[in-house]
Amino acid sequence: MGFAHYLEALDFQREIVKSIPYLAVRTPHPNWIVGGMPCAINLDQSGAVGAINMERLNLVQSIITRTADFINNVMVPDALAIGQFNKAWSQIGTGLSDKCVLSYGAFPDIANDFSQQSLLMPGGAVVNGDFKNVMPVDLADPQQIQEFVDHAWYRYPDDRLGRHPFDGITDPWYNPGDVKGSDTHIQQLNEQERYSWIKAPRWRGHAMEVGPLARTLIAYHKGDAATIESVDRMMSALKLPLSGIQSTLGRILCRAHEAQWAVGKLQYFFDRLMTNLKNGDLATANTEKWEPASWPQHCRGIGFTEAPRGALGHWASIRDQKIELYQCVVPTTWNASPRDPKKQIGAYEAALMGTQMAIPDQPLEILRTLHSFDPLPRLFNPRARRRRQRTDCRPGTLSVKEKNDDWKAISTRRGGA
Repeated sequence: MGFAHYLEALDFQREIVKSIPYLAVRTPHPNWIVGGMPCAINLDQSGAVGAINMERLNLVQSIITRTADFINNVMVPDALAIGQFNKAWSQIGTGLSDKCVLSYGAFPDIANDFSQQSLLMPGGAVVNGDFKNVMPVDLADPQQIQEFVDHAWYRYPDDRLGRHPFDGITDPWYNPGDVKGSDTHIQQLNEQERYSWIKAPRWRGHAMEVGPLARTLIAYHKGDAATIESVDRMMSALKLPLSGIQSTLGRILCRAHEAQWAVGKLQYFFDRLMTNLKNGDLATANTEKWEPASWPQHCRGIGFTEAPRGALGHWASIRDQKIELYQCVVPTTWNASPRDPKKQIGAYEAALMGTQMAIPDQPLEILRTLHSFDPLPRLFNPRARRRRQRTDCRPGTLSVKEKNDDWKAISTRRGGA
């Protein structure tokens, strides 16, 4: 039954994304619509091909209805069934989830208002296990978010110091150091040296866990009624204490909880869209800053949200109408972070500490915990290939030149994402 539901879930994963091209032509990136905003609206079914009309809107509603039915009647019950048969998973994989968690918050209830008062998914940060004190997060504060590279294959002018994304540098420098094996066939890395293509982001100097579990804990301890009801109901059904959610099993349960929460909010926002359309509001974008000539000579901006895997931030600096710097810190960068100058480990490493394996050469327990984070490793390998050249990706440059090493690293300005 579980495998059958898994296959059905793949169908629904494909089905729900159909709603995006109905609203914005193409997914995941509407590449010929500047900014990726929705298409024009023509409810009378006139105008350009691809315009939003009632036929398309009815299709979107049908997708929402079917998805809600699947989540409520299949996904959530299956997550609880997994928990009933695998309660031991509530004893492993805690990692940083009982110490340091981070969420930026997401989904403004008021258009273009990204204050915490407007966000339906609350944000905040907890350090040292003090869940009674959920602290505010300021993505522009250079003392809050910094990335370190002293254990990563990148270089800063001073590797001991972290850099805020607005001052970010992505300069690949592959130096495997003292490893077992060869440079191209590594058998064991030396974690005391550089060992990762991922930078080490820190919030006020702390390694943080991000993702569904982190968001759920922050919402719970900020008093969000819907989250409290859902979490308490799940843990009561499994006869587990609240602390059991800070685990490998807890991440699975929180993903099911969030899916149920999200599909409810999807219906909420769709109903608001339909109300606006009935009231004659056909606007699809705020075009006040559409013309680049209206921009300041130098401006900076931050875009943030909570992606399914966790806190996602983009930092951009524009000078003379051109992008001068662009850095991203993505969820897997937070969770898969290597060590920092203080030797603090990231969420993945912390969650694996103390994990016992029934069959050491078949480490299913390790995979189970890592999979609970839903890793996306392909985003942070800069596609290093054996060559005698390397791309220089510092601000304002994109040139290929000889280096002392024999690696070519092709990297974007994505902060080791």
